[in-house]
Amino acid sequence: MYDMPTAAPQINTPADEPVDQAIFDNEAQSVGHLFRDRVAASPNGPAFMYANVKPEGDEWVTDTWAEVDVVVRELGAGLIALGVEPEDRVAIASSTRYEWALADLATMVAGGATTTIYPTTMADDVAFILADSGTKVIFAENADQLDKLRGIRASTPAVSRVIVFDAEVDDSDAWTLNLEQVRQLGREYLAGDPGAIDARIDGIQHDQLATIIYTSGTTGRPKGVRLRHSAWTYEGAAVASTHILNEDDLQYLWLPLAHVFGKVLLTLPLQIGFPTAIDGRIDKIVDNLAVVKPTFMGAAPRIFEKAYGRISMMMEAEGGVKAKLFHLASDVGREVSELREQGKSPSGMLALKHSFTDKVIGTKIRERFGGRVRFFISGSAALNNDVARWFDSMGMQILEGYGMTETSAASFVARPRGYRYGTVGWPLPKTEVQIAGDGEVLLRGPGNMEGYHNNPDATAETIDSEGWLHTGDIGELDERGFLRITDRKKDLFKTSNGKYVAPSIIESTFKGLCPYASQLVVHGADRNFVSALVTLDPDAIAGWAAANGMEGKSYTEIVTSDACRQMVQGYVDQLNSGLNRWETIKKFTILENDLTIEAGELTPSLKLKRKVVADKYKDRLDAHYTG
Repeated sequence: MYDMPTAAPQINTPADEPVDQAIFDNEAQSVGHLFRDRVAASPNGPAFMYANVKPEGDEWVTDTWAEVDVVVRELGAGLIALGVEPEDRVAIASSTRYEWALADLATMVAGGATTTIYPTTMADDVAFILADSGTKVIFAENADQLDKLRGIRASTPAVSRVIVFDAEVDDSDAWTLNLEQVRQLGREYLAGDPGAIDARIDGIQHDQLATIIYTSGTTGRPKGVRLRHSAWTYEGAAVASTHILNEDDLQYLWLPLAHVFGKVLLTLPLQIGFPTAIDGRIDKIVDNLAVVKPTFMGAAPRIFEKAYGRISMMMEAEGGVKAKLFHLASDVGREVSELREQGKSPSGMLALKHSFTDKVIGTKIRERFGGRVRFFISGSAALNNDVARWFDSMGMQILEGYGMTETSAASFVARPRGYRYGTVGWPLPKTEVQIAGDGEVLLRGPGNMEGYHNNPDATAETIDSEGWLHTGDIGELDERGFLRITDRKKDLFKTSNGKYVAPSIIESTFKGLCPYASQLVVHGADRNFVSALVTLDPDAIAGWAAANGMEGKSYTEIVTSDACRQMVQGYVDQLNSGLNRWETIKKFTILENDLTIEAGELTPSLKLKRKVVADKYKDRLDAHYTG
């Protein structure tokens, strides 16, 4: 069982951080080289775990690196047999699952370039991505994805074959294959040319195209971000050089692998050697953590907010001694967390209180997450400071990170011994940062993209003549070099009174205050005051309803009730008490439904699509300013 972390002296600045230069000196030539080197270094070590879903319960299966190597080489040779040449695009349209990793690695060892597609992407956008990228072969998850591809086949003539993960597919038109059929093609190809895969790996250049990830823009067509092999091998080397992870770690990976955050977390094991448990079912995260018992996990802030809200709600519902102990443990843990952030340990009465509350509360909460978590990594959106502090108070540190698709995900990340809550940590070694005159964060380093595919104008707007990538985020560096992101440049708005408002900070703060909140969408550009849309978490509000005489009522009945509005108003009042007068929310509407990925209101990484929501609920927002 994992014990509560003890304080260690904090590293003061990035210049004081020990960095293992030898890892950079031996940086791999490509992702294919990285994979081959990993197999050679630990052939019998566990590589991936995945759930074999059965009616009586999931059975977790573990494959070693040597076993993965056999499958990847056969699939890679199968792609070569299907005509995939170096840098040819091979797309993957699937949710997160083990086969996604195999398909990506097979593409890498064949010298191809992976193009990622979210399974929720509309057919019209899929057609654009396939045509714009010039995709030749596509891996599709299931019959639904295959049907989507068949519907756009006429507009994507370059796609020669579709390889379906799920074996039971209709292949009557000879356009489709399943994984086993591709592996058989690969075995036959390797029988005639046993060195084919190694020859492809040997031929991959450091600056060769490895991946095109299309950003899920809210307006216009998505832009294809071109990432070289050097970007991914840099990410692996940079994280490894800080030694925050090691081969004894175990990762739980549920994030969308079509998203750059998930993709970089799929690259790190190749460099460092730890195993990864893969399962993209969001509703199974908590159950799986208890079984898999990982030492770390990456997640979007919404996952931490939901977990914090659910646990808080459960404790409140318990009432009595349990609720009092929970609050005491949270308060004492926060004091200890603040000391640990300074590299100090509790002493005297605080140490005694902490030992007691951690034993009766903290240990049990850690067990809900598997009991071995050393830290979580949060990315893709701003994490509420109070939520982060609470997890730390319970012995599960959250290292907040920052990056973009255009920077191969990780540009900044907090370190276990170098962090300050409310910031996204320090830049990874060899990544440079500067703050422009208008506050925009500029980045330069090996992880930066080559540019946007077929879009030189957009590339020129993003990367200047000196190689600085303009992130579009507003931020500031503190005296220790920690970066604090204050908002997206395009999200900042000015009221009609000329006052600037940063909506993301307000939204994040509210979700830390209200355990029932799912989303707060702040609005007020060119208006005379700020208003908001509120959505409530269905699970959390059901618990609240049961405790307030509304058990059994529908979600809509609960959230539109006077009692629910009064409850939310109380949290809005708390929020407003900490805001400048011009930032306070004067009016709000609780929506009858939560925002979802399926409705296009959230990205697959659970980030708010602000403009989509504002356009969709324009009438509700306009009503705040009439009458």
